[in-house]
Amino acid sequence: MIMSGFIFDLDGVIVDTAKYHYQAWKQLADKIGIEFSLEQNEQLKGVSRADSLNKILEWGQKTISNETFTALMKEKNEQYLDFIATMDDNEILPDVSKVLNYLKTKKQKIALGSASKNAVQILEKVKLTHYFDAIVDGNQVTNAKPNPEVFLNAAKQINVQPEHCIVFEDSLAGIQAANIANMVSIGIGDASILAEADYVFKDFSEMSLEFIDKLINLKN
Repeated sequence: MIMSGFIFDLDGVIVDTAKYHYQAWKQLADKIGIEFSLEQNEQLKGVSRADSLNKILEWGQKTISNETFTALMKEKNEQYLDFIATMDDNEILPDVSKVLNYLKTKKQKIALGSASKNAVQILEKVKLTHYFDAIVDGNQVTNAKPNPEVFLNAAKQINVQPEHCIVFEDSLAGIQAANIANMVSIGIGDASILAEADYVFKDFSEMSLEFIDKLINLKN
């Protein structure tokens, strides 16, 4: 039997850290005099910190020095870290633990594929680290989604061919990355935003264990 690999994004899939990213970016944007909305924050999902700051500056039509740019990225991350320092397992999104536990009982390979540079800390805070056979985060990749590097790296680390991997993502860029990598893409969130995914669910509570079994056997 061919082994399947299950790759999870972190923010918006396992935990809702988008709210913390928004609060941190909002504080930074206010500081430099740029309006920043929740709708704009949606466009930053799955995007690296540097690319996110570039987008905010572009929206505000502002130019800053490289030194200031680096300082602002550091400041944003420190604010974000202050927020996530208070996290616990109550922050896990609905039925994520049920799905992870079921995959473990079925002896499936599980990896994290996230742009977050704080993924390890967050998984430790919410007590989910033990589920993952590999953790690939923003510290290990060069190219942001929709480049598939993070997912291809995760597949390699769990020793599963990309075509036998299933990706859970909440961002369009992440879905596109999974599709480019020839992986099965499952959107978690708004179907109108994630229309390019092979399947879309509002959250894991809509996903039956029978569907998980279908995924396990999908490529076998």
